This record gives sequence, structure tokens and C-alpha cells, in this order.
Amino acid sequence: MPYPSPYPPIDIPVVDLWKFLFENEKREFPDDKVIYQDADTLRSYTYAEIKSTAITFGTGLRASFDWKKGDVLALFAPNDIDIPPVLWGTHWAGGVVTPANPAYTADELAFQLKKTRARFLVTHMSCLDVAVKAAAKVGLPDDCIVLLGTERHPTLKYKHFSSVRNLSGATRYRRARIDPKKDLAFLVFSSGTTGVPKGVLLSHYNIVSNILQLKAGEEGNLTCNGGPDGKGDRMLAFLPFFHVYGLTCLIHSSMYSGYHLYVMPKFDIERWCAHVQNYRITFSYVVPPVILLLAKHPSVSKYDLSSLRMMNSGAAPLTSELLEAMHSRIKVGAKQGYGLSECSPTTHTLSWKDWHRKVGSVGKLLPNMEVKYMTSPEDGSEPVEVAAGQTGEVYLRGPNVFSGYLDNPTATAGCLSADGWFCTGDVGHQDEEGNLYITDRVKELIKYKGFQVAPAELEGYLASHPDVDDAAVIGIESEQHGSEVPRAYIVLKPGVQRGEKMAENIASWLAGKVAPYKRLRGGVIFINSIPKSQSGKILRRVLKDMIKKENSKAKAKL
Repeated sequence: MPYPSPYPPIDIPVVDLWKFLFENEKREFPDDKVIYQDADTLRSYTYAEIKSTAITFGTGLRASFDWKKGDVLALFAPNDIDIPPVLWGTHWAGGVVTPANPAYTADELAFQLKKTRARFLVTHMSCLDVAVKAAAKVGLPDDCIVLLGTERHPTLKYKHFSSVRNLSGATRYRRARIDPKKDLAFLVFSSGTTGVPKGVLLSHYNIVSNILQLKAGEEGNLTCNGGPDGKGDRMLAFLPFFHVYGLTCLIHSSMYSGYHLYVMPKFDIERWCAHVQNYRITFSYVVPPVILLLAKHPSVSKYDLSSLRMMNSGAAPLTSELLEAMHSRIKVGAKQGYGLSECSPTTHTLSWKDWHRKVGSVGKLLPNMEVKYMTSPEDGSEPVEVAAGQTGEVYLRGPNVFSGYLDNPTATAGCLSADGWFCTGDVGHQDEEGNLYITDRVKELIKYKGFQVAPAELEGYLASHPDVDDAAVIGIESEQHGSEVPRAYIVLKPGVQRGEKMAENIASWLAGKVAPYKRLRGGVIFINSIPKSQSGKILRRVLKDMIKKENSKAKAKL
């Protein structure tokens, strides 16, 4: 039997994002409240400035580029406070935004431009060379490439987005009419950790739903006008805005709730700590690699981080060992959350009061959602629900769940049922209070002689080893064992010597903490860094590709 959210249902209006954000009669903060501020330059936008800038840009799209409802604008830039007005200006004009990773190559960006049939590309001077090459590959004209940020093109060949406006003044344009449940707001791309990235279709209603669900899950702990100075919470944003985690939790939630969001173009541990200290930051969304740095980086001790009330960690599992190490050092809690691009993204969040009592849990299901736990049969038979409290594959349903993958009915049918259940591919269970514990991904589980080994569990132990800075575990095929076996890739702390003896020490240390079938029979390999996506997920396929190359070289020598 599916489990409903333990939160009471909330009212979710069937409106588009523009009406939700800019025609909100219940808004609790004034027009001149600063919402976005560059953490380095202190350039800022108030609520009113965002609205007027977005309308100007949206009008310019309609007037100068014959923009039609449903046209797609691609965003290819690092974090910048100009991104919000570009997003909502596009929505004002009836368009869809597809954000792309600014680390992409020209080929990778061209793939997304072609797949989404993007008509317009907004980029940044730091990304312009790649953007121009990608645009040329798909036939996107130069005059459809514009810049955001403070830098301008030296020859002005590429306009700044602020110059895209209705220059004629002769025609008056009205905001496009949107069907909130049918019309897309965003076309985000999955991280591609298991293959080619897929376009995730997210409607206006999906995002509106998740903003309200997320606010309910915070249980009033974040405000726009509380605190000793009456100015509310101050957040520090470094999570990439091209990722739906940053899009919803940072950009949209701040605009709806009136939080002051300081924006970093990219993450740097010293700058992050300095900004927390200087701006008296009260809350930050983070990822496990940042928790790791806060626990172990020597520079952290130089800064006063006492203004932080809480952090929220998502995008990848956070182990109890790592959380304890971080908290014992800086005395700040970090609660976990859980979500997926296909869910806009947040589905679970841990209560502030439970962050320490429920270490390891990603919290309770957000309002207006349902969850069920299913078997993952490998023989082609139909999955069935598991008993209450038992571990199973997590299936979710709710107003924030996507409608499918772009031009990929096979992939859509493989994870989304006709009645709206989304198969996440994650494995977990919930306790008697409704708190979810994610144990691993179905596709990442290592199958050792019939036993299932969760890489995340072993990584949690390894991260607590005194000589280990970071770790990743994958399964490799072993002829000796006739099975898949776990192998660990280890980044040692500075000054610690690599070698066979150290590898043996780590393997035997772990063997003393886990069941025999979980031992590192695939060995320990030392590397300089663990490959991760920008949202903090371990890119296990990169490690597996390394093994394939090693094996092919070995065969070539035979």
C-alpha cells in the first residue's frame, strides 16, 4: 500500500510561474527587498528590479526575434545574478528555458541545442568561445547569441541581454498565456551518470508545486523578516543554477519567499567561509564534497562560521561518519534532503529538529506526494510491493513529478507509469516516523555471489579512516571469484604515502567493520581525485571506463 506524506496536504494553485512569483497577493516582503546579490562584487537586484528587467527582456524577445510560445532559450553560463531575469523574461514571452552545464564542450552543448531545438542562446564571456562553436554546429545565427554578466564583448558583436528590448515602441506586447500543467517551464538534462543525458520535461505547475512543498518542509524555520536584524535569512549560493537543485531551491525559492541570496560564480572553500563570516550567512544548500572540506580542510579553522543556523545537503548520499566529523569541528548541523531532476527536484527533507537524531536519513516525504517500495526483479517479472519497513526500490507520485523525457518514449515508459508513478532507481526504506533512508541505486549495487553490496555504505566507512581524504567504490568482474567484487578508489590525505602496505591496511581495516561479503576483494587503488559531477555525484562510469582501458591495454600486450 502506498504511503502518503506525513505532512498535511497543502493548496497548490494551478498558475504559471510568472503569476505565482509576480502577482502573489500574499507576498510578505516589499518591492525594494534585495533578493539576489553577487557575493564578490555586491551588485544586486531587488524584487522590483527583477520583475522590470524580466519584462524588458521578454518584450525584446517578442519584438526583435519573433518569439513564439514554446520557443526554447538555452542558458550556458556560470552562476550569475542576471540569470533570474533571463529565466522569467523567457517565461513572460511564453518560452521554455533549457540550462546547460558551463563546463560542456562545444559538442556536448551542440547536442543539447539540437535536441531541444533552441532558438536563442544566453551565455557569459567566460563561455563565449564554446557557445559560438556549438551554435555554428547547429546553425544558430550569431545574432541569437547574447551575453549576461558584467563583461561586454570588446567589439559588441554579441549583445548584452539588457539590450534585447522593444526598440520600436510601436507595438504593445502582453504576457503569453500559459497552461500551467501542460506548458513547459524548463527542459533540464539529467546528469548522464548512467549514459547519454536525457531531457527532463518540467511544467510550470511542477516547479510551483515543488516551491510550495519545499517551503512546507522547512516548517517555518526560514523567514524573509526574522532574525535579530529583522531582515530574515541570508543564504549563500554556489550550487550550479543549470542544475534543477539550484534552479528550484535557490533561484525560485528565494524569489517566492524573499530570502537574501548571495551568489558565488563557483565554489571555493576559502571564499565560501569568508562570505559566511562577512555576510553573516544563516543557511546554505551544500553537497557532500563541501561537508568533506568543512570536516577536513585546514583553512576552515580561520573563519567564524557561527552565524550558520543550518545547512542542507543533497544531490548525493551523506554518511553519518562524515556528518559527525564536520559537526564536531564547526558545530553546525546539516540536514539531508533527497530529490531527482524528474521531481523538480525535492521529494524529501529532514526536519531541522531531527538532523542529529536521524543521521543518515533524507527525511520525510513532502506534502501532496505518495511513496511505495517495490522489488527489483531481474527475471523480467513484475515488481511487487515489499512489506512495511522493508528495503525496496523507491517509487514516487505527486504534482512535482515530470511528464516524461524529451523525444524518448522508451525511456519514459521505462520509469513512468500511466498512473503517474515514477520509478527512481534508488533503493531505500522508511522508519515508523516516515523518514526515508536511501541505501543505494539499483544500477550501482554490487552483486557478490548473490549478496547485494551498497557502494555508499562502504564509502561512508572509508571516509572515516584517518588516512583517507575521499573514496569511491565500484564493482569489478573477478575471474577468481566468478562474481562481481567491490574495489575502492582512494584519495589519501596530504603527506600519507601510497603503497601496497597502505592498501592492505585500509582493506583489512574495513574488513573489521563489515560483513565478509562486503570486503574489498577487488583491491584498493590510489588516485589523485574522485571523478564527480558538479552536483557532487560520484561518476562511477568514469572509474569503470578506466578499468576498460586497463583491460584493453593488458589484452594488447598478450
